[in-house]
Amino acid sequence: MTVVSSSGRVVKRVILGRAMRSDRLGETLLPKRLALPVFASDALSSVAYAPDEILLTLGLAGGALAATHSWQIALGVVLVMAVVVLSYRQNVHAYPSGGGDYEVASVNLGPKAGLTVGSALLVDYVLTVAVSVSSGVQNAASAFTFLRGHEATAAVGLVVLLTAMNLRGVRESGKAFAVPTYLFMFSIIGMGIVGFFREAAGTLPSAESAQYELAPEPGMGALGTAAMAFLLLRAFSSGCAALTGVEAISNGVPAFQKPKSRNAATTLLLMGAISVTMLASMVALARWTGVKVAQDPATQLLKDGQPVGDGYVQDTVMGQVSKAVFDGFHPGVVLVSIVTGLILILAANTAFNGFPVLGSILARDGFLPRQLHTRGDRLAFSNGILILAGAAAGLIALYDAQVTKLIQLYIVGVFVSFTLSQVGMIRHWNRHLAVERDGRTRARMHRSRIINGVGAVMSGLVLLVVLATKFLHGAGYAIAAMIVLYAVMVSIRKHYDRVRDELRVDERDTRQQLLPSRVHAIVLVSKIHKPTLRALAYARATRPSFLEALTVDVDPDETKALQDEWDRRDIPVPLKALDSPYREVTRPIVDYVRSIRSGNPRDLVTVYIPEYVLGHWWEQLLHNQSALRLKGRLLFTPGVMVSSVPWQLASSEGLEDRMDGPVAGDVRRGEG
Repeated sequence: MTVVSSSGRVVKRVILGRAMRSDRLGETLLPKRLALPVFASDALSSVAYAPDEILLTLGLAGGALAATHSWQIALGVVLVMAVVVLSYRQNVHAYPSGGGDYEVASVNLGPKAGLTVGSALLVDYVLTVAVSVSSGVQNAASAFTFLRGHEATAAVGLVVLLTAMNLRGVRESGKAFAVPTYLFMFSIIGMGIVGFFREAAGTLPSAESAQYELAPEPGMGALGTAAMAFLLLRAFSSGCAALTGVEAISNGVPAFQKPKSRNAATTLLLMGAISVTMLASMVALARWTGVKVAQDPATQLLKDGQPVGDGYVQDTVMGQVSKAVFDGFHPGVVLVSIVTGLILILAANTAFNGFPVLGSILARDGFLPRQLHTRGDRLAFSNGILILAGAAAGLIALYDAQVTKLIQLYIVGVFVSFTLSQVGMIRHWNRHLAVERDGRTRARMHRSRIINGVGAVMSGLVLLVVLATKFLHGAGYAIAAMIVLYAVMVSIRKHYDRVRDELRVDERDTRQQLLPSRVHAIVLVSKIHKPTLRALAYARATRPSFLEALTVDVDPDETKALQDEWDRRDIPVPLKALDSPYREVTRPIVDYVRSIRSGNPRDLVTVYIPEYVLGHWWEQLLHNQSALRLKGRLLFTPGVMVSSVPWQLASSEGLEDRMDGPVAGDVRRGEG
């Protein structure tokens, strides 16, 4: 057992690195140069597939529509992005705590709106990982043919790799992803500059697909006005995939170096400017070079009036544009291909930073299991990272890493959060304007409210377009997932509220449960509730020669609050707090007990552990197992007695009647 445990620790340290002390959290904060690749890779990478989605949708009605309307669709997407970026700059200044859209909606529109935003963003983050990694693998498969047929396996492997890198910490992943992200930005912007100069000089060649005619799909050849408008709106909603990831910076403000809000707002502006530049240049170059892409190129692309057939391999818009712009300079094509594949994979890193932080905040508020609020050895929210990776890997396997299917589930979640967030910001400014009297401050607030108002209207309109055009194509599944997640989070909160109400101690309980008793021991304390008071009373009843209460200082604020309440209630037992710079609970207690034994080897030490008993297996998942781990360690320490002091919750009533024989010993307990 010891050998296995030691080997596990060695493997863990090799993967994650050495554990970091809590007081080193500041060292993990990001400067703007690292925050940009960490939080903006998702939004920046969308230039690799948003133009494809626009042209593919327009191509359903034939090549003429794509040639005449692609730039108009792109202009609409650019306009929406500009408004959203400006709106979110107001968010990061007003709410720098990292709650982002969830906090804005919760504070200003109520907990139901906040929970709606939270469920939408969690689903969208999972889809971000699945879509980005699958798209990257599909791009890589065009160059590395051995990947064909194994895209899902390769994509899951990449998710595992990204998970390991993020478990090492935000700053570590930022350093690893900075170089390829910046290479992608410089390569695409450089390609745009070269393409513009060649177009101005009249030397820009046509794309390889420009020689073909793009035939409309059956039934799409003669669209009426309403059908044409619907198709244009669908193309616009597809192009709005470029906006995914914009909200990640507002959720990740705590990860920035000080001044946090200013640095986050600056990074957001840089991200928006770069994304708009790259998207506009890609659509313009695609139009100038005559790029044609089709849902079914074998039948839709015609040469001399005949379909090109299955032998034709359709490159992405990015691939076709790079071959045209860098005609005669193959290294340029190779560079664009490599950095595009890398950025599509690394775009998932935005979700790996956004999902765990949002999960931690939801867990803090009682809507997700509390384990998601705990930082790991490297000060990252490890449990959230692992859950995100598992969900994304499951989606990739389910859809066999096919981007055309996964992309249909995309976008709707992020525009739900965009819309509710901006409506919430309008309420925020209205509330502050009602009490603010300084003229200059009021003028600034009025400007901010106008920006958020425009953002709310545009986001709401885009959301309606997305729902109308994509619901039957996959967006309905995403909405269903949000509804299920919302219901699960409400159920979790009800469970925690019920447990809290059962364990709450009022003023008279303090005296009633601490009647004069006679007991000796160390009583472990995490908070003052009924199980703690029962354990203290039981310990005193044993007439100890020495009695103290013991807590572990994992969170200084919570420890200070516990000590203040302890003194206020005048509990007649001294409370001792053990330092824990690595946020461990078990080791400091075991070391402290051993130190008592080493000083008095003939003495016995009794440790009382308050617990509450749960009646359902699924409730066990919502509580950590620190008590079980601690008992396992203390039971092997010579001269130490361990006593569990159970408090039966209402859900455990009648549990013994439902058990028989051997099963009766498998009573599930939660942490006290």
